[in-house]
Parts: sequence; structure tokens; C-alpha cells
Amino acid sequence: MPSKRSDPDSAVTARALVAWFQEHGRDYPWRRTRDPYAILVSEVMLQQTQIPTVLDRGYYTRWLAQFPDWETLAGAGEGAVLKAWEGLGYYRRARNLQALAKAVIERHGGVFPEDHETMLSLPGIGPYTAGAVASFAFGQARPIVDGNVARVLARLHNDATPVDSGKGRGLLWQRATALVQAADDPRALNSALMELGQTHCRPAKPACELCPVRSQCRATDPEALPVKGPRAEITALTERVVFLRTAEGVLLEQETGSRRTGLWKLPALPPAFHDTPPPVLARSQYGITRYKVTLWVHEPPAGHAGWPRSHQMIPHEQLSTLPMPSPYRRALDALLKPHAGELL
Repeated sequence: MPSKRSDPDSAVTARALVAWFQEHGRDYPWRRTRDPYAILVSEVMLQQTQIPTVLDRGYYTRWLAQFPDWETLAGAGEGAVLKAWEGLGYYRRARNLQALAKAVIERHGGVFPEDHETMLSLPGIGPYTAGAVASFAFGQARPIVDGNVARVLARLHNDATPVDSGKGRGLLWQRATALVQAADDPRALNSALMELGQTHCRPAKPACELCPVRSQCRATDPEALPVKGPRAEITALTERVVFLRTAEGVLLEQETGSRRTGLWKLPALPPAFHDTPPPVLARSQYGITRYKVTLWVHEPPAGHAGWPRSHQMIPHEQLSTLPMPSPYRRALDALLKPHAGELL
């Protein structure tokens, strides 16, 4: 329940956050631009991906070098787009970004719209992304709420309403709106909220003594907030694939009808061989959403030659050019090394 103390003063809180950010805000490349395209690329990449991955591993700079604007991205082949995204996961984000580029070209002549409702009508644009572009590119007083912002706001108001409930989400957006509308610089205010959640107002051991809005914060037990609903249980899955290499190359399967459509992977072991699978070449584990997957790589089943059309023998020199989910890329790279018989 919300604290019985008076709510934080939005104007006071906003001024303190903006002043703190102007002095201590981190220097990220997307904060040096007002280009809505460059800002959108960063926002989409940072959905479910940490900043060090996007920056330190060069994804952001490589993407902008390869696809510098809406027109270039809209006209690119899907394979090139997925390859540039390889390693970031959640490949639907890359497809949505390209679909958005095509819509901006077709509907708006390559100019991203400034009107908030028009933004929301574009593919892949929801309230958070629209608010981010509106404030960061155009300086509009539009709210944003991500995980960091939710944590800051829940603690500021000492509110134990689950942030992933309908009521909780409504309160978060209401409070974020009040703050950004009270700020002289909406761009700095929204950046400050996210930055505070990344630094001082972190999930564990928050640095409350350094917080720029500690005088307004009503939290009595910060680490107990935010409250979330019960987590889905982790489900264990087993995945069995085949490594078949010849002088012509390596047999790969192109996925269709799933979240990885268009990506390449090691072929699935035919179900008829699951009870008595061929010898194991490698084993690894990876997590995705609420699943923990054990990936078993087997020798080709003896006598099996009826691979479907979705399977192709890929020449060795082309293997690195195809888009491939990270678990299969790691397995393939390991199997192609001289000591490939060792387990991953």
C-alpha cells in the first residue's frame, strides 16, 4: 500500500533529478544525438539487453555503420538484418525495427513523425518507445516506464502495489507523467530516472545516501520494493540436434514459423531417433525466457538421408555469413575446432 506520508513533490523531485543528471549523467552515444532513428535503434537494442552488451561488443556502432538511416534499413535484405543482430537474441526486435523503417519510408517519406498518436500507429511502437523518442529526440514532456523507472517510482512513493499488475502499471505511468510534466527539461528528466535506477537506486543495496531525491523518497525498506507478482517457474527442456559435415560443408536447417524464422541452426535430430540417439559430440545449456534448455549435439543417425528441403549443405566459407542464434553458433564454432570431441 502507498505510504501514509504525503506524496513526493513532483516539481521538487523533477528539479533535483534534472540537476543531478546534468552533473553526473553518463555519456552514451545515443545521448549525443537528437536523431529519432539513432535513438530508436538504441531503445530497441536495449530492450532485454544490457548496456555493456550493446556498447562494449559494438552492436550499436556496427548497426549504424551498416544501416545509417531509415532508407538503408528498409531496403536491406532480411538475412543481413538478422546477421547484424546475431548475438542480441529476441530476433523479433530486428524484424520489427525493419518493419518500422519501411513504414516510416512509405507513410511519412522517411521522416519520423513528431506527433505522439502518429508514433503509436507505427509498427513496433508502444507507449514506452513513443515516450522515449518523443522526449529524447523532440524534447516533449512524455513519460517512460521501464524496469529501472518502475523501481525508482515504487520506492519514491513507498508503494507495494505489484508493478506488473494492471493497477501498478497505471500508477507508474501516472507518476511518471506528473514528473516529466513538472520538469523544465523532459529529456534530462527521463534520462535521470533511468540513470538513477541503474546506479544508486539499484535492486540490491541501493546507495540511498547518494540519492539526489532522498529528501522526497518515502521508502522505509527500499530493498523490499518494487513488489512483483509470482514468477513463472523455470521449465527444463531438452533439445537434440545433429552435426553433419562433409567435404561440401555443414548441414544446416533454416527455421520457419517460429520466433527464429529465417535463422539457421544445426538440424534437429529426427524424432524416430530420440529413444536411442546417436553418440553425443557436445552438450551445452542456455536460457530463454522461462526455459532452461540442454542442447545435445549428436552424430548423424546411421542410414538417415531423408533431410527436408529446409536443410541445406552450407559451404564452410559461408558459415560465418549466415544469421544464427548464439547457442548454435557457439556449438558449431566449438565443433569445427581441432579438439571438437570435448563437451562444451
